[in-house]
Amino acid sequence: MTVPVGPGVPLFRKREASLVSIDVEAYYRRYGPQVLRRCRFLLRDEERAVDAMHDVFVQLLRHQDRLKNSAPSSLLHQIATRVCLNRLRGARRRPEDREDELVLRIASAGDTEARTVARGLLSRLFGQVPASSRDIAVLHLVDGMTLEETAREVGLSVSGVRKRLRALSSVLQELEAA
Repeated sequence: MTVPVGPGVPLFRKREASLVSIDVEAYYRRYGPQVLRRCRFLLRDEERAVDAMHDVFVQLLRHQDRLKNSAPSSLLHQIATRVCLNRLRGARRRPEDREDELVLRIASAGDTEARTVARGLLSRLFGQVPASSRDIAVLHLVDGMTLEETAREVGLSVSGVRKRLRALSSVLQELEAA
């Protein structure tokens, strides 16, 4: 399988005798900062940029047996660009709920008075929604699981998890407004 990159230059090739095994660890040490800069530039968020950089090197590991050991800087730049653009496209297609911040703020309330108020609000909230919605909220917002991990854990689709989180946020906003 050949994926064209640039004017007639293949990025991946079928295994050939001329291919040389690449040292991914050495690439990570040498080109990691460059890849991170590219990811920061495109994503404009440090945490997301670090995650994307790691994904770049994971892809390099997955395909190392099919890569040529020439122009690694360009190769990594192209992979980083693709990874970041895919993340940006994905974020546009399925945006995280902005209301999640409110639920997260309640879940992580610091002082005693705030915790008491938060407990009361959460009790009223969870009294109005199915128990499975409570589980979803805890798994995703408190335990930090991704939507995909949460969906697998509770046996729903990702869109089902999103729908439950939106419903929770909607009920919470109504309760907070009251």
